[in-house]
Formats: sequence, C-alpha cells, structure tokens
Amino acid sequence: MIEVSHLSKRYGTHLAVDDASFSIQKGEVVGFLGPNGAGKSTIMNILTGYLSFTTGSVQIDGFDIVENPEQAKRRIGYLPELPPLYLDMTVKEYLSFVYDLRKVKLPRKPHIEEICRLVKIENVYDRLIKNLSKGYRQRVGIAQALIGNPDVLILDEPTVGLDPKQIIEIRSLISRLGKNHTVILSSHILSEVQAVCERVIVINRGVIIADDTPDNLSKNLSNDHSLVARVIGPVREVTRLLATIKGVERVTCLGKKEEGSNDYLIEPDRETDVRRPIFERLSDRKWPLIMLRTNELTLEQIFLRLTDAADNGEQLFKQAAKTETPKSSLSEAEKQMVAELASGAPTVFDAAASDADSLDDASADPEDPESETIAQKEVDD
Repeated sequence: MIEVSHLSKRYGTHLAVDDASFSIQKGEVVGFLGPNGAGKSTIMNILTGYLSFTTGSVQIDGFDIVENPEQAKRRIGYLPELPPLYLDMTVKEYLSFVYDLRKVKLPRKPHIEEICRLVKIENVYDRLIKNLSKGYRQRVGIAQALIGNPDVLILDEPTVGLDPKQIIEIRSLISRLGKNHTVILSSHILSEVQAVCERVIVINRGVIIADDTPDNLSKNLSNDHSLVARVIGPVREVTRLLATIKGVERVTCLGKKEEGSNDYLIEPDRETDVRRPIFERLSDRKWPLIMLRTNELTLEQIFLRLTDAADNGEQLFKQAAKTETPKSSLSEAEKQMVAELASGAPTVFDAAASDADSLDDASADPEDPESETIAQKEVDD
C-alpha cells in the first residue's frame, strides 16, 4: 500500500530525513515514534504530498506521489497535529465543504452521516465547531480525514492535549478504523502506540533506527525473557510441573506474595512461547493461576534504549538481534528473597526425567515457603 525508498529531505544544510526506507501493507496500523525534531512529521507531510523531498521515492497504492499526485492523494486521509477546522462553520457545513473539495463520488448525505456515526459526532452535527470541546474537534478532524473513504489514514498526534477519557475514546476509534484502513499514527504517548499499533517505526535525527512489532523489539533488546507466575498450590509440585513444560529451562519459587499463593520465576528458551502450556497444565491440576506477567521491556524502555544508543553512535537494535540470549538473572530483591527462603542449596532435579503424573502422590504443604529451583538438563544415572 505504501512504499518509501531511500527518502531524504534537506532544509539547506540540515538533513531532516536521512535515507529512510520502509513499506506498509494494506490493513496495518503502524506507529511512528521519535523525539521532538526526529523527522516524524516531515515524513508524514511528504507522504501526503504536502512537502517535496530531496531524493528518493514515495508510492501510495502503486501511484508515485510526484508523478501521479492526484491519484495518490485520493487514497490518503490526513489529520495534522492541528486539525484544519473552520471554526465559524457547523460540523455539517464543514464536512460538506471537505466533501466538495475532494470531489467525492459517493452519495453525499449517507456518506457523511455514516462517518459521523463512526466517529460519534452525530449529536453535534448542527453545532458551530468553535463551540465544541477539544475532544469533539479532534473527532471532527478525523471525520474530515475519512471523507471519500481513503485507503490510508495518516494521523499526526491525534490525542495531543486531550484528557484521559478523551484519549481512551480516540484510541478506541483508531482501533476500529484500523479494521478497514491502513493507519499511520504518530504519538508521544508510548502506551497509546503499544495499545493500538501492530508495528512500530522508531526515528531519531531523521534516521530509522528500528522497524518491528513491539514484542519483537522487546525480545531483541532484552536479555530477560522470563515470566513470573502467581499460583495457588503446593510449592514442590507446582515447581516440578512447571519445569516439565516443553521449552522451560529453569523454574525458581520466589516465595509467598499473597495469602495461599507463591510466585515462580519461569525461564523459557528464546524460541518457545510457554504461556498457553502454563495455563493448561495448571488448569488440569486445578491450581489457580492468578497472575502471569513478562519481564520483557516496555515500549517506553525500548524507545529510550534505542534513542540513547543512536545518540551515542551505537546500533543497538542490530547488535541485539545478533546476540544470543543469556540465561535470565534474578533482580537483587528476588535474589535476597530466594536466599532468605532457602534453608540450604537449592535442590536440582532431572526435570526431563520427572513424570508430571506422579505429582498426584505428593504431599507437600501448599504454604511451604521453601525456595526450589528446577533445571532441565541431563543427569547421569
């Protein structure tokens, strides 16, 4: 749907965009992240045809933005950071005006009414835009971007200046729009990008320094892919059971966190997703799993690591992708907890040889706080 190849933009001696290349497929929701002045808005303005570029090429659905600007722009709906609203118009008058500007062929009244229902502004349809709250003005701005039913929506900071309730409403709207449109979203609210976007492009000083899903970025940048599970059940049996799950390399009981439950640090290999097997095996034993969280990086931590590394001239993302994952290590607090709980050296079991079905005969106390570690490895008979 969108193809950008070796794109550069110069303002005199300042290089705002430096050899950027990426492609976005139909139906993707992609987030642009970067510090102020990174080049996000410049790239967005180039994609819409609003700005020229120095070198490179941009294609929208196969149409070159320079050679076939009219065809390319017909496929784009754009919401800049400051919505292009005429405050003395009513919502109805404004959307009808945009309809005429774009020479839309769809039936006017049903098309505009459908958009108003989608963005939930039908109750302010006849009100002056200057009398609307900022949240409603943003909705009207998104509505104008949808006029003509474009394939691509480019939204530059769509939630800037909104209160938390309005942010949630706009975020929900963007998620709905992503089902039928290709969406490019620029935002400084990292949790918003993580909640809405399937893929993230990180830009720093005009250079694309990362392009992947948030999950993959976290895996490539983090040395810790462990999980922490909170389970109600006997410590020894739960620890043994978790260690028998395919892909789990090590399990450590971290002790009691809530009444009747214990936390377990589960260290899987890099390639295996063990979340579903954990749930299924514990469910079979009727041991409630009341919490499961990952120790991987948040999008905020990813963003800071990438931009800090780029500022220092490092290629952190590429290096991380080639680095083998070392064994996950406990935090200092967790190490201290394990040391306090263990009465001696942790017992190491042959997890591969242990039979999960034999756990029925065990009689350990569910409240037993003993720390136990199980590693999956070969043990000589």
